Amino acid sequence: MASSIETDPFLQVQADVLSALNNTRSLFSSYLRIRSIATTPTSPELEQARSELETTLHDLSTDLKDLVESVRVVEHDPYRYGLELEEVGRRRQLVEDVGREIDGMRAELVRVVTASASATASGASSAVRSRQAGVGVSGQSLPSPSHFELHDDHLLGDGDREDYYAEFEQQRQQELMAEQDQQLDGVFQTVGTLRRQADDMGRELEEQVEMLKEVDTLADRVGGKLQSGVRRILRQAAV
Repeated sequence: MASSIETDPFLQVQADVLSALNNTRSLFSSYLRIRSIATTPTSPELEQARSELETTLHDLSTDLKDLVESVRVVEHDPYRYGLELEEVGRRRQLVEDVGREIDGMRAELVRVVTASASATASGASSAVRSRQAGVGVSGQSLPSPSHFELHDDHLLGDGDREDYYAEFEQQRQQELMAEQDQQLDGVFQTVGTLRRQADDMGRELEEQVEMLKEVDTLADRVGGKLQSGVRRILRQAAV
């Protein structure tokens, strides 16, 4: 399993999140116990327990955001990362379960101490003990890193898989069409540039032809004048 963690960053972050989640559950259970016997919300022991739990929940939420972002990245093109659709589904389910559990703990933090807090805490403590035994919010066990191997049980049905394939294929086709449009735009721009260059070269050639014609005309004139001058010189010499 160590080799899988080394080659898949998600599994390393997942291991950190699950470890932090277990620590948070312990603090949450302690907070509920202290709250159940507290007579005032400003109890120093209760405030300390609440502060520790809030800090831990904040750190856990930060790690979970990294996990969620990694899932969003591979969802767009799972095959690029060597993942099957079932693996993506398992990862999505994990972050959803952890996210719901964090929200539940935060909801308990904002509750005030009341006379019935003891009964409420008792029920919540039972839920925490169940979670610590490995049961998630949805009633299913939160998977450990070893459960995320690509050969595990399927989470997506045939219909969901077909829908995912169709959606993925449609998105891929749209991306390919967009790339082709960009390439065609580049070709059109290149052709336009070449056409303008050809037009410029044509005008330059026409100008050079006109200049050559003028040079020929000027040469004819000069040649005629030279011949006239030579004839005059010859006549004068004969006299």
